[in-house]
Amino acid sequence: MLTLYYETTFAVSLVLTLFYAMRWHKHFNVHFTLIFTLIPIANLGYMLLAQSDTLEGALNANRIIYIGGCYLELFIMMSVFSLCHIKLKRVQIISLIALCTLVYLSMLTGDENSYFYRSIGFTKDHGAGRLVKTYGFAHTLFYIMLAVYFVLTVAAMIYSYFQKEDVSNKIIYLLIMPAAVSFASYVCGKIFPAFIDVLPATYVAAQVFYLIIIDRVYLYDISDTCIDSIVQSGDTGLVSFDLKYNYLGSNQTAKNFIPMLNELPVDKSVTDNPKFKETVCKWLDDFRKDEKNDKISFPVDDRYLLIDINYLHDGRRNRGYQFFITDDTRNQKYISLINRYNFDLRSEVSKKTAHIEEMHDKLILGMATMVESRDNSTGGHIRRTSEVVRILIEEMNSSGTIVLSEDFCRNIIKAAPMHDLGKIAVDDAILRKPGRFTDEEYEKMKVHASEGARIVHSILDGTDDEDFHIIAENVAHYHHERWDGSGYPVGLKGGAIPLEARIMAIADVYDALVSKRVYKEKMSFEKADSIIMEGMGKQFDKELEPFYVSARPKLEAYYSSIE
Repeated sequence: MLTLYYETTFAVSLVLTLFYAMRWHKHFNVHFTLIFTLIPIANLGYMLLAQSDTLEGALNANRIIYIGGCYLELFIMMSVFSLCHIKLKRVQIISLIALCTLVYLSMLTGDENSYFYRSIGFTKDHGAGRLVKTYGFAHTLFYIMLAVYFVLTVAAMIYSYFQKEDVSNKIIYLLIMPAAVSFASYVCGKIFPAFIDVLPATYVAAQVFYLIIIDRVYLYDISDTCIDSIVQSGDTGLVSFDLKYNYLGSNQTAKNFIPMLNELPVDKSVTDNPKFKETVCKWLDDFRKDEKNDKISFPVDDRYLLIDINYLHDGRRNRGYQFFITDDTRNQKYISLINRYNFDLRSEVSKKTAHIEEMHDKLILGMATMVESRDNSTGGHIRRTSEVVRILIEEMNSSGTIVLSEDFCRNIIKAAPMHDLGKIAVDDAILRKPGRFTDEEYEKMKVHASEGARIVHSILDGTDDEDFHIIAENVAHYHHERWDGSGYPVGLKGGAIPLEARIMAIADVYDALVSKRVYKEKMSFEKADSIIMEGMGKQFDKELEPFYVSARPKLEAYYSSIE
């Protein structure tokens, strides 16, 4: 039954080593690989010792066990030094390995001399083979060596915890466990021998801790994301953050670009740092909302830095964010020069365009005036309706209850004179008739709306101002549509009528009511207002009523001024 324990610990340690091999990346510390190699070897020795039936077999198993015993504590110490960024000279490393080798060689000859073992025998305990030993002075040196390695390991972790901000405290916490437990269980097992050796199980536990450490270490390893020479001394700065915006590290180039990175401790969230909250946090927030927000031009002193944001991947997993930083000063200065040139060019083009637009507007207004001159009943109608539209738009904007864009307001006022262009397609006999139309004549007159839309579309087809094109065409086409759907030429109803046409409809009817025509006298403001108000919700959009009401004093003042 006892042999099953050693067989199990060996099998589990072997499985964990295979799992480590599957997770292996070239950035993994070589000491990790050595640790995961030596632990199954040592546990194999424990299993063979338990299964042995002779002294010779037990001695051979013991020799395998001490491969781990002599070297594991060294490689644990070396891994801690590496993770804590403490570098040993090559001669120091060679000396330490040589010391472990000498101790191991003295153990190999322990059955031939009294340096390591003064006496050694074999027995079976609970069905498992076991060596009965008394130790010599060389074994005491072995204990001293292990104690020195453990003390140096703990000292390195304590020093890094309090003095080195570029070392993760989380990693230090994890490193303490396998080092302390392995050392303690080994020493206790030798001082207080028991029928079962807990060290194989301790080794397995150490493997589990190291797998957790390795999984975390990758986040802090900036250099593996690029070629080492680029990372350490190239022109590209690298900065990494985890998914919670905790700072993971940066290379020296990034710290040269952004000196305040030197003040940022590893594992600290940049959300707690005022210097980074309005920059790094905002950049990351924008990137998370839309990955197209992955490039930022950031001014620092007299330079411009281009910051390219990417995800930090561990294989297929997204573990955080990485900034690639390059000096973009020269490019930005060139862009600035081009922008100044483009600004001057745009200013010149704007002047020319404004002149062309002015000529275009005058041409359209001239056409509208020419059409109006054919209609002896609507003199000045386009000028007056344009002013009514402008007054209504002003009231809508000042009310604060509706938001109209500046372009919309400009375009509808500009389009108002074009609303009756379609009358050019109406026969003079009908257009210039001094009295009221017959039903047949009225039907022919109504075609001016659809004809106006066709003419406006033809005039403005290909224009750069597509919004004006649409508004002008809608004004000409739908200004005779009614809110209740009884209008022409299409019979649109309610909100299906474009807003610009609904506004134009009020202006068109109001002017017709308060202006003199060959077939009628002008109507009083009170009578006209009564008709307009009666039409709200039937002929006109009810929601435009408050704007018309508030505009009424200005409308009356305007028409009084032109009498």
